Amino acid sequence: MAIGRRIPPLVVSVDEREALERWTRRTTTAQALALRARLILACAAGKTNTMGSAEFGVSKQMVGKWRSRFVAQRLDGLLDEPRPGAPRQISDADVARVVTLTLATTPEDATHWSTRAMARRTGLSQSAISRIWRAFALQPHRTAGFQLSQDPLFIEKVRDIVGLYLDPPESALVLSVDEKSQIQALDRTAPLVPMRPGQVERRTHDYRRHGTTSLFAALDVRTGRVIGQCQRRHRSVEFRTFLDRIDAAVPADLAVHIVLDNYATHKTAAIHRWLAKRPRYHLHFTPTHGSWLNQVERFFAALTEKQLRRGVHRSTRALEQAIEGYVETTNAAPHPFRWTKSADAILASVARFCERTLATN
Repeated sequence: MAIGRRIPPLVVSVDEREALERWTRRTTTAQALALRARLILACAAGKTNTMGSAEFGVSKQMVGKWRSRFVAQRLDGLLDEPRPGAPRQISDADVARVVTLTLATTPEDATHWSTRAMARRTGLSQSAISRIWRAFALQPHRTAGFQLSQDPLFIEKVRDIVGLYLDPPESALVLSVDEKSQIQALDRTAPLVPMRPGQVERRTHDYRRHGTTSLFAALDVRTGRVIGQCQRRHRSVEFRTFLDRIDAAVPADLAVHIVLDNYATHKTAAIHRWLAKRPRYHLHFTPTHGSWLNQVERFFAALTEKQLRRGVHRSTRALEQAIEGYVETTNAAPHPFRWTKSADAILASVARFCERTLATN
């Protein structure tokens, strides 16, 4: 009886096993490379070429090929070899020159480079400039704003508020409070053209205004529930009325920690008197230009995206009904926003940004 050739067992080191398992898990790994890594791990587990062929639905010759490549070249043997083709027409020096010009210079007639202007300057094609910019994530046509807080108590306030989010006190409620003011009830001058296959929804660019309202909201950072109230104005009187609503809605035996910004209506004498009569309330003010620390701003962003930006409201009351309906829907299945960054991580990030800003001057 003929006996087939015995294949020696495949042995992988600890580092090689970690790399192979990483290739199989990583979503950005090419599917062909991930399959080869699974084949090698199966062979290392003692499976034969026939068993590997049946498990992964490939031929025995393919399993044998990558087993042999791995034995001969280890991890490098699983990578694709360079294929023949036309030589590169854009050198590394050309790429470096485009990147340097993009980052360090501007054209004579503009504040930023365009693909056409850079192509004229370097002698490369416009498509080549686009490919280089995409490869290095360069977008000269875009800009973003920033605002650094100059609050002298910035560090203390960040640690205080982040501490409330990550480690709230016992027997206490943490509420993120703010108002979204001057929400406009807008109605288009012509009916919407609804979406249909091959055509997006269309609307006129002009609109009619039908008044404004303001939403006062308190987000329970633990549960995601929202206490909301629409009012036509946003003075200290309206804010005190909203505080009364909060007081009626939260359990009387809990301390209440309120995170809010430095808006003037939050600091009037009437508010101080209201708080003096209710010692269980504790206010935590965000730093100036630090509204990103207030979690209710994330709720306002969701409200704008899902309900307001494309909404059509023919009266202020219709707008308020839409907002109240969104709050009710949110509270029917509340989902808290998960705060992940520690105060140290935030302060370190701000410090790095400040160093980069100073280095450019």
